[in-house]
Amino acid sequence: MLKGEDPTPAEDSRRDTILRLAKRRFMTEGYAGARMEPIAREAGVSTATLYGYFPGKAELFSAVIDDASRDFARQMDQVRITGADAHQQLTAFARAYAQFMGDPFVRAVFRLVMAESQRFQSVAQGFFERGRADFGGVLIAALKTLCDRGELKIDQPSWAAGQLMGMIEHPAFCVPLFVGDVALRRSLDDIADDAVQTFLARYGV
Repeated sequence: MLKGEDPTPAEDSRRDTILRLAKRRFMTEGYAGARMEPIAREAGVSTATLYGYFPGKAELFSAVIDDASRDFARQMDQVRITGADAHQQLTAFARAYAQFMGDPFVRAVFRLVMAESQRFQSVAQGFFERGRADFGGVLIAALKTLCDRGELKIDQPSWAAGQLMGMIEHPAFCVPLFVGDVALRRSLDDIADDAVQTFLARYGV
């Protein structure tokens, strides 16, 4: 592909394949262990073609994390708050968020970003900030609407959103992140439902 030209569907597909395989290599081997040549070979392209897409391993790693971030945003885009009551809306969000945060793949990507945060500080910072905006934005907007409807009483929707998300993140994400992918004591739906019940006990009208 010449510089300045739009990629063809075949080129887009090839790039997506490279990113998918590189993501797996980085996650299993780490940044230092992953090498460009095996990634190119597994993707069925020449090393020259791979370097045509990504000038070096640092650029490939940054693209992998950016692609994962966009994928996470697409998942959260499916969580749209409807006109249901506060309990139904918050439960829908909380269960979707718990399923996302409890996904072993999500934890694997976070581990990878954390491990390379010093080497790729701006990439890691952008990844986390984008995640907060994608996830928190949906919830904050819903909380403001529910307050306007008189179903909740919240002075700081952003703080309240952080509290609800935190009640889900700790058991569904943080504990498995640091102690390993062990079986949860509660199901993800139970974690979400308990968080919503506690939240409504505090902020419900």
